[in-house]
Amino acid sequence: MTSLNQYGWNTHFEQHFHTYQAQGLEAGRVTAIEGFRHKLITASGTADAMLSGALMNSADNWDLPKVGDWVAFKSYDNEGIIISVLPRLNELSRKLPGRTTEKQVIATNIDTAFIVQGLDRDFNLMRLQRYIVQIMQCNIRPVVLLNKQDLVPYPESYRQEVLALGYDCRVLLLSATGQAGLEQWASEQLLPGNTYVLIGSSGVGKSTLVNALLGYHLQEEGAVSSFNHKGRHTTVSRNLVMLPSGAMLIDSPGMREFGVTLEADDQGMQYHPLLAALSAECRFHDCTHQHEPGCAVVAAVREGTLPREVYESYLKISREQAHYQTDSVERKRVERQFGKIAKQVVHYRKQRKY
Repeated sequence: MTSLNQYGWNTHFEQHFHTYQAQGLEAGRVTAIEGFRHKLITASGTADAMLSGALMNSADNWDLPKVGDWVAFKSYDNEGIIISVLPRLNELSRKLPGRTTEKQVIATNIDTAFIVQGLDRDFNLMRLQRYIVQIMQCNIRPVVLLNKQDLVPYPESYRQEVLALGYDCRVLLLSATGQAGLEQWASEQLLPGNTYVLIGSSGVGKSTLVNALLGYHLQEEGAVSSFNHKGRHTTVSRNLVMLPSGAMLIDSPGMREFGVTLEADDQGMQYHPLLAALSAECRFHDCTHQHEPGCAVVAAVREGTLPREVYESYLKISREQAHYQTDSVERKRVERQFGKIAKQVVHYRKQRKY
C-alpha cells in the first residue's frame, strides 16, 4: 500500500474527497499525461486512467487534469476512469504563446517553483522578472536557480543583479554537474512531502538537474556544444517524480514565451517592488506611472535611480495584463451569451414536444 500523504495528500483534499469516497471512488495524483492516458499514484500503487466523457465535454482545457492534480476516479480491471478533479491549492499557468489570450496550466498544487537560468548564455534579467511576477500571482513561492556557475568568472555578480530587483525570493548559484554543491542544495531546499517544479528555457540544465537528483536518467540529456555550452531541448513532457529524499519534482519542457495572466486591476504594483516603493511619492494615488504630472516613478527613471529596463519591463507587463483582462471579460461575456442561447434552445425543444 502507498501512503498518499507522502505524495502531498492533506486535509484540503481530504475534505473535498468525502463525497466521492461515499460514491465508491478512489483518489489518485496525476504524475504524467501521455496522450489521453493519465498516470496516477494511488493508495494501491500506480494506475492508468482515462477521462470520463462527461468530464471531457463539460470542462475547459485548463480545468482538465494536469500533472500534480488530485483526482477522483473509478477503478476497473485494466484502467480507471477519472470522474472529477479535486479543487487545487494553486496552479502554475501562463498565457498560451502567440496572439491568443487563453491560459495554459502547466502544473498544479505546487509548493515552490525553481526558475532555472544558465549563466553561460541564457541569463536575462527581464525574462527572469517575468517568471517571478507570474509565479507570485499564481500563489507559488519562487526560487531562482542560476545554473552553470562554473562557466562564468564572477557568478556572484549575476546573483546580485537579481537581488537588486527587490523581490523577496531566494537566489541560488548552482552547477548541475557539481555533485557536492548539488547535494547540499537538495538537502536544504527539497523537503519531503513538498512538490517542486523546474521551469526555464531550453538548454539551461533542467533535465541534467533532475537526472542528477534521481540518480538515473528520467530524461535524455541533449548534447552540449563545446562552443556555447548550450544543451538541446530534450524534455517533451511533464513528469512528477519522487526523489530519494521524499520530495516531489516536476520537470517541464523549455519555454520560449511565458505570458502573464494577471486578472485583477489592483494586483499589478505588488509584483514590482522597486516601483511600489517609489509610487507612494506620486502625486496621484491612481497614477499609471506613464504620463501623469508629479509621478515619482517617471522622475526616478529620468534621474537614473530606477533602471530604464526595469521600468520598460513594468510597462510591457502592464500592457499584457490589460490585454489579457479585456479578452478575459469578453470571453466570459460570450460564454454567458452562449449559455443563455443554449437554455433557450432546450426550452424551445421541450415546448415543441407532443
